[in-house]
Amino acid sequence: MPSITARQALPSDASELVRLRGVMLASIHGGDPSTPGAWRTMAVETLHKRLSDHDPTMAAFVVDRPGNTGLAACAVGVIETRLGGPDNPSGTVGYVFNVVTDEDQRRQGFSRACMQALLAWFADHGVTRIDLAASTEGEPLYHELGFRRTTSPRMQLKPRPNP
Repeated sequence: MPSITARQALPSDASELVRLRGVMLASIHGGDPSTPGAWRTMAVETLHKRLSDHDPTMAAFVVDRPGNTGLAACAVGVIETRLGGPDNPSGTVGYVFNVVTDEDQRRQGFSRACMQALLAWFADHGVTRIDLAASTEGEPLYHELGFRRTTSPRMQLKPRPNP
């Protein structure tokens, strides 16, 4: 397989990153990858701002589609600072999300290249713990990159907005 290089995303990639997010969400939850909604506008604005500001707590790495007709794949991550503990004294944690390759571009190493670039970015920022939620399809890649399932008692709450 030829060597693939991922590049760091630019503010101009925001719309394509959100399009790929739609592909990822559709593959996980079913449905149409181009589902419209306010979420798209808000996500593009957020990515454009954070990438424009060179936010040191967020990075996205991408592989361009052949012929520069958009993006083929991406991986996005953030760095959070939580209270430290015995296993992570600094409290610095990386979180990976939005790892996706367009269906017609899969099995070429694009997500792997994006993930390797993102992991190097985390290492450059001193991150020693990285979390992600793995789909069944993505799990083999993450295992190859060193990720392991945990016994985390993680739970989630989606509060209702105040009236």
